[in-house]
Amino acid sequence: MKQGIRIVYLGRLAEVAGKPESEIGSSFGELDWPDILAVLDNHVADGLADAVRDERVKVALNGAVLADRESLVARNGDEVAFLPPVSGG
Repeated sequence: MKQGIRIVYLGRLAEVAGKPESEIGSSFGELDWPDILAVLDNHVADGLADAVRDERVKVALNGAVLADRESLVARNGDEVAFLPPVSGG
């Protein structure tokens, strides 16, 4: 059985998503940045794609933060993590 793409939401993004992570089914195969945004809105939670579009949100693929999120291509077995900006005082 093929593994899908694991999506991890940290901090306030988990609140927006309503859960700390999602698994995108293996039938999707490969997803680029626009595909990920569409899946987040259509299959996870309304408003989640808008939340991760915030330029302060970092995107990591398999533990490595991407310098250019629009270059993201995730495949089955990959993990995409969304890291919100750190705040506090």
